[in-house]
Amino acid sequence: MSGNTTNSAGHARSALVLVENLSVPFDRRVWQECTTLRDAGWTVHVICPRGTKRDTELETEIDGVRIHRYPLSAATGGPSGYLKEYGSALWHTVRLARRIGPVDVVHACNPPDLLYLPARWLKRRHGTRFVFDQHDLVPELYLSRFDRGKDLLYRAVCALERRTYRAADVVLATNESYRDVAVHRGGRRPEDVFVVRSAPDTDRFQPVPPEEELKRGKPHLLCYLGVMGPQDGVDYALRALAKLRDDLGRTDWHAVFVGAGDTFDAMVELSRQLGLADQVQFTGRIPDADLARYLSTADVCLSPDPHNPLNDVSTMNKVLEYMVMGRPIVSFDLKEARVSAGDAAVYAPANDEAEFAKLVALLLDDPEKRAQMGKIGQERINGPLSWRNSQRSLLDAYAAACRDHAPVSAGDQGRAGRRPHH
Repeated sequence: MSGNTTNSAGHARSALVLVENLSVPFDRRVWQECTTLRDAGWTVHVICPRGTKRDTELETEIDGVRIHRYPLSAATGGPSGYLKEYGSALWHTVRLARRIGPVDVVHACNPPDLLYLPARWLKRRHGTRFVFDQHDLVPELYLSRFDRGKDLLYRAVCALERRTYRAADVVLATNESYRDVAVHRGGRRPEDVFVVRSAPDTDRFQPVPPEEELKRGKPHLLCYLGVMGPQDGVDYALRALAKLRDDLGRTDWHAVFVGAGDTFDAMVELSRQLGLADQVQFTGRIPDADLARYLSTADVCLSPDPHNPLNDVSTMNKVLEYMVMGRPIVSFDLKEARVSAGDAAVYAPANDEAEFAKLVALLLDDPEKRAQMGKIGQERINGPLSWRNSQRSLLDAYAAACRDHAPVSAGDQGRAGRRPHH
């Protein structure tokens, strides 16, 4: 790959990474991809939304990666709100891409499946190669989030996915299930689809000594980490904890829910309605150092994503981060959850809150099993699921995308590397 990262004049090849639903470097997968490309000799630009409490600068350079951010208000009010959000994001993305200038590769991370539009514009105008990084299956996301069935909007998102597949030179899939969709539903050749699994940075994210005070005087700590949206199952976890207390008579635990999202306030209210306010703590988003403290102290970690068309085939980052920290996991029985966690988790039948609660109780009573499961998780993360394997696949994908592709000229590279004006 190293021979493919410079042009004849010795200039580094350049990549433009497009992200819509998270800021960078807060989006850890995207940040790992950016730093991998940087280390391989690429000049890397990112266009993404500005964060609210972090990643707030409109223009910045972090560790050699040039980041261009735009203001964006999150969608409210159902599908129409998303159309407004995505329209604004597209306008800003094209505006900033024009300022950055020609690049060799445009790397678009979904959702939404609308970023193929600026990618296709760059392909036609400058011969830029298009790498489609499929973070979510948007048709399944639509079905799982809105419960509207296969209506007109569903057919529209399917059409956008097809157009994105068609426009891409190569596709990055987060797991084998997504790869199968790209090949069979998207019509892509298998050799053009590369599995680049998300994986925590084990150099940065490591266990620390447990802190008993985080348990709030209880013998055990339960922990949830992740986004709190309609499809993420925080409501399932809370109802399971109510059953753990009411049906199984267990009050020997404190639970902490780390993260934020569309349903955060509703989940806090649900915990009150279930009478869990004294035993369940919501932290919102917290710094990585505090997250490491909670996870290192947790006795059991919760992965309550319910079975639906999206979750069954998606890799949950929370599961991987629990495994890095050596924590045992209780999950619903999802196809890709088993692929990721293996024996580092125990699995309740799909969406069965009572069984979920029973498995939590089982693990609380078996410290030896918890320790064994934690060790299995760490071995998997440091072995077959490590980011090292994904790095190789990412660079192979870029090599395939750029095969027989002349880099942008030295003059164009100069424009691409120039910081845009405010």
